[in-house]
Amino acid sequence: MMVESVPRYWRERRYKYLLIGSECKKCGKRYYPPRKVCLNCKSTDLVEVKLPETGKVVTYTTIWVSPRGFEKYIPYIIAIIELDDGTRLISQLTDVKPEDVKIGMRVIATFRRIREQSESGIIEYGVKFKPI
Repeated sequence: MMVESVPRYWRERRYKYLLIGSECKKCGKRYYPPRKVCLNCKSTDLVEVKLPETGKVVTYTTIWVSPRGFEKYIPYIIAIIELDDGTRLISQLTDVKPEDVKIGMRVIATFRRIREQSESGIIEYGVKFKPI
């Protein structure tokens, strides 16, 4: 069983809850989750930025055999989402059947339960995306 530390989860909750990313002040590239170094130009001059909550599905896969701890969610869909500002991120899709997902489908961020660390552990929440 994977156990994440409470301090780490507490530190990262703002990014997970509010869709906060980072933007390079030198080249303008945006990232989620936030980075400390720009992969594009190697600058360390990045600032926090609130990312758009809408975008489209670029590609996706349906998970039929899950890692431990996610068995009760099968089948579930993991997608690469391109937000309206061009930022790409990986997220779970929710409120949609696997057969109804389409590349290019418009989606919006929604706050949902991500996972439980154990029956008596932390319940993690964060952003997933659902069809508009």
